[in-house]
Amino acid sequence: MTIALLSHVDLDAGYPDRFEAAGFTLYFATTPEQRASLDPQIAQQIRAVLTIGSIGLSAAEMDNLPNLEIICAQGVGYEHIDVVAAKQRGIYVTHGPGTNNSSVSDHTLALMLAITRKIPQFDAAVRGGEWKKARWNTPGMAGKRLGIIGMGNIGSLIARRAAGGFDMEIAYHNRRPLQDTPYRYFPDITGLAQWADYLVVATPGGKDTVRLVDAEVLRALGPDGFVINIARGSVVDSGALIASLQNREIAGAALDVVDGEPKVPAQMLTLDNLVITPHVAGRSPESVENMMTLVLSNLTAHFSDKPVMTPVPE
Repeated sequence: MTIALLSHVDLDAGYPDRFEAAGFTLYFATTPEQRASLDPQIAQQIRAVLTIGSIGLSAAEMDNLPNLEIICAQGVGYEHIDVVAAKQRGIYVTHGPGTNNSSVSDHTLALMLAITRKIPQFDAAVRGGEWKKARWNTPGMAGKRLGIIGMGNIGSLIARRAAGGFDMEIAYHNRRPLQDTPYRYFPDITGLAQWADYLVVATPGGKDTVRLVDAEVLRALGPDGFVINIARGSVVDSGALIASLQNREIAGAALDVVDGEPKVPAQMLTLDNLVITPHVAGRSPESVENMMTLVLSNLTAHFSDKPVMTPVPE
């Protein structure tokens, strides 16, 4: 007997076959329209859902899947999965902690270098035949101060790479200070921003972190400071960020996530002190393999009446 699995995400080549070989029949609903108009006969069959934190699964959507048993978030985030509703319905929820840490950390440093050294602008200038005109002086990163909002697994890896590779001084903000860490703790984000040259947003998304980086934080970061967001678009106030960049109140920003993505505010697209990538920090062959392997392990464990590998925290 095969098990019906609804995927909210497209799967890279080879992975559909792996799911099928493991006993799952795949159905895809990768757009809001497809999810809203799911065939009721298929909805009756679905026993598992594969999603990501930025899409999630609401209580109403769970109601439309009466035989749903398990929801697997592909990455570490699960902020838009109604975990409370799932628990009330006896539905298991898993996620993928640690699966893409290295990829996200790599991308963070790349974004920091790109906005600091004006890599996109240099590339565009050379392609436009302006080799000599574009040889501007740009600052370096070595020895600067890096403030991290969210010193979890990814934040800690970013800190290690920045300190070890660029001799950066590191400080952080969490809800509470960590034990046994060499980094300075700031109890508030505004103070961290005022201290930092770079402010990296690495905190989870969700209602508790909406617009943590607002106009006040950006003013504290100042005209020589950079903000980098590889967490969730909702954590940074988009309107305040656009205004800060337009008015040169901060030096620049680099975003892998945008609030409301994949739609990007038109005002962002004209800014020359902003670098944007399309939410790909966590995507690499290695991280995708890690995520899919863990998803399959969780699904196989559940449908074999064994404990799942990585349930979301209570």
